[in-house]
Amino acid sequence: MKTDLNHRERVRLALDHQETDRVPIAMVCSGINAPARKALQDYLARERKMTVEEYLHPLIDIKSVGPQYIGPPLEPQQDMWGVRRRPVSYGSGEYNEIHFYPLGNAATVDDVAAHRWPATDWFDYSVLPERIAAVQKDGEYCLMVGNGNIFETSWYMRGFEKMFMDLVMNPDLAHAIFDRVCGFYETHFTEVLRAAGGEIDLIFTADDIAGQEGLLISLEMWEKFIKPYHTRLNRTIHEFGARIIYHSDGAVMDAVPGLLDMGIDILQALQFDAKGMDPVALKENYGDRLCFEGGISVQQTLPFGAPEDVRNEVKSRIDVLGRSGGYILGPSHAIQAGTPPENIVAFFDTAAAYRPAT
Repeated sequence: MKTDLNHRERVRLALDHQETDRVPIAMVCSGINAPARKALQDYLARERKMTVEEYLHPLIDIKSVGPQYIGPPLEPQQDMWGVRRRPVSYGSGEYNEIHFYPLGNAATVDDVAAHRWPATDWFDYSVLPERIAAVQKDGEYCLMVGNGNIFETSWYMRGFEKMFMDLVMNPDLAHAIFDRVCGFYETHFTEVLRAAGGEIDLIFTADDIAGQEGLLISLEMWEKFIKPYHTRLNRTIHEFGARIIYHSDGAVMDAVPGLLDMGIDILQALQFDAKGMDPVALKENYGDRLCFEGGISVQQTLPFGAPEDVRNEVKSRIDVLGRSGGYILGPSHAIQAGTPPENIVAFFDTAAAYRPAT
């Protein structure tokens, strides 16, 4: 096996269930929140005379690209769907949380149709080759485009409680919203993948369908209302040869067979602090058909463990999920404020250096 793999080669081999020089590392649906990043920056400057960017640059194997938005001007904190957010403090930082749901008062399918829906002519896809070249000038990376989150986009517009009520009380309205969202993502990713000319490896899709204790809805309702739209979208993406990386937080173990059936290639987040989430069972039961990304706890180990706990968890995840390839290591979500920088460094250092016994 080559020992000088570039980022893209490393990820592609792992996704083909082959051994690699080291486990691929990514920050998919993740990041380091501002207070934690500031603490890490201070630590690296003091201990290694380097910046966060200099430290992470040789380690991260997946980077994101996308087209340029050229659509109607948006209000501050407004997205193209019409959803508006505002900052809510958590003490040392803030998250942007929804405060306006543009379909919150919709009562009929006609109300859904009357909404100003985004269109592909709101984007300039012709810039993608130039943007891809700019990313790849520093080394060939695995490239990812997002975000195909059908259920989440829908409830962001409708409201969380109202969306769940619609599934029971107004299913035609729910389907009308899902259909519009799915249709946009189908045409959007088609344009992206055509313009990219085979240079995009991954399409990020998502829907948080589980919480800490289990699924948010029954499998039967998920099969009826959500799965068909992701199956449609995944079929479109696969026509271009790209792989689908699918994100859901929480206890998704019961849904994994259905996620496989709807056509995902990589299950992302891997929140093993949630009820019933088991890396050994995931690998043994699905590892021949499914790849994995994430898995390092941002709820317990990274914020509250010691560096040795972090090192042990990283090694365990690689030993289990990375056996015979099929694993991209990363945090299970954003690394939160208060996470010790020593733990973040232990995470990345161990991931870069650890080689399982063969």
